[in-house]
Amino acid sequence: MKRSQPAPNVFRAMADPTRREILQLLRKGALNSGEIADRFDATWPTISRHLAVLHDAGLVRSVRNKQEIRYELNTSVVHDLAQHLIDLVAPPSRPEAKPQKARRDRTGLQEA
Repeated sequence: MKRSQPAPNVFRAMADPTRREILQLLRKGALNSGEIADRFDATWPTISRHLAVLHDAGLVRSVRNKQEIRYELNTSVVHDLAQHLIDLVAPPSRPEAKPQKARRDRTGLQEA
């Protein structure tokens, strides 16, 4: 069974160290853009652009609560990406070996 491959924009999103750090922050729970921006030496618009890239790639979800938008990690896309990377480095699977029939020696006894 062939798994679906991550969209190319997922790799683009993951290529930036700031975006990877944002994903690490969101592992602990949802945050709004201001809470995220406070943890970086970058302007709020810069962090907002990073969040837009992560959102477009499906790596984060935005949840609106009245006037606030909170960002949370989309674990299903992250899990699919991780599985894709594991599949890339895993040794190729071998076809399953057919069990060999027990052979009988000349006396008619089975060999181990």
